[in-house]
Amino acid sequence: MRSFASDNYAGVHPVIMEAIVNANNDHMTSYGEDPVSEAAVELFKEHFGDDVKVFFMATGTATNTLILKHITNSWSSVICTNTAHITVDECGSTESIAGVKLVHADTVNGKLSLSSIEPLLSGRKDVHQSQPSVISITQNTELGTLYTVEEIKEICDYAHSKGLWVHMDGARIANASVALGVSFKEMTTDCGVDVLSFGGTKNGCMCAEAAVFINSELGKNFEFIRKQGMQLISKMRYVGAQFEALLSNGLWIKNAAKANDRASILEQKIRQISEITITRPVQANAVFAIIPAKCVEELQAQFPFYVWDEATGEVRLMTSWSTTEEDINNFVLALKELL
Repeated sequence: MRSFASDNYAGVHPVIMEAIVNANNDHMTSYGEDPVSEAAVELFKEHFGDDVKVFFMATGTATNTLILKHITNSWSSVICTNTAHITVDECGSTESIAGVKLVHADTVNGKLSLSSIEPLLSGRKDVHQSQPSVISITQNTELGTLYTVEEIKEICDYAHSKGLWVHMDGARIANASVALGVSFKEMTTDCGVDVLSFGGTKNGCMCAEAAVFINSELGKNFEFIRKQGMQLISKMRYVGAQFEALLSNGLWIKNAAKANDRASILEQKIRQISEITITRPVQANAVFAIIPAKCVEELQAQFPFYVWDEATGEVRLMTSWSTTEEDINNFVLALKELL
């Protein structure tokens, strides 16, 4: 099966799989106190700064939820977009487990702005209302768009001036970094992001995510939250091995660049079909388009993808590190035949 449904559909990159196998060598200390995991943490420090605190996790949902649980109070609220993964695709775990309220700000192409955030802070001293304490942004966004470095810094500066933290959901942070041509550090640490959910799974890893507290003081005692949240993995070396492979020798760049490039090719080819409308800017590895309804079901049977908005017929087509030009050509051919 060749899929455009999600970069989660892609397999594990061979180099990363090899790293997992190589880590499977006799006995090692558990719970992350092994040399493989420690080496991976050092690589995170090279990318984000020496002071960061890094905690490996198994899923992005758990990483987002436990971070937000840790940095909020029960009366807190988190400002995000109405398309944010934390509000749409995490089964209410932020409300249920983190115990905080999510407040949606108006957006343009899935991005927050100061003009959309400011009105939500007007009542933050009112005892009858939840108190905003975190702004959560997704980079790249759920609509495949990118915050510029300047936009991230502007949001961080404003948040900090109001006493709020900034959380970044970086499930596809590698794609964003490559697309913008900036380092992880330039896009996070240097902008003032406090804590990051770093995604490895969508970029060639397997069950490998990380909570990266750039504000190291904010990460104090998070190890207890991780354990209580059932994310302290006993055989952590297999997660550490993946990150060591991903963050070494530019593999994360190669994987993300390939996914982004394939999305660009896919956009170019389907844009030439008169019956197809591209609906969003294609800036990373997602293409949003309206495909005539008569084609969708049969096309999905050949190449799985998601219908994003049933009312408009908008669909989402995701590319990954393993998407080939042949995949794209076959998809476009099938689409033309159905039309």
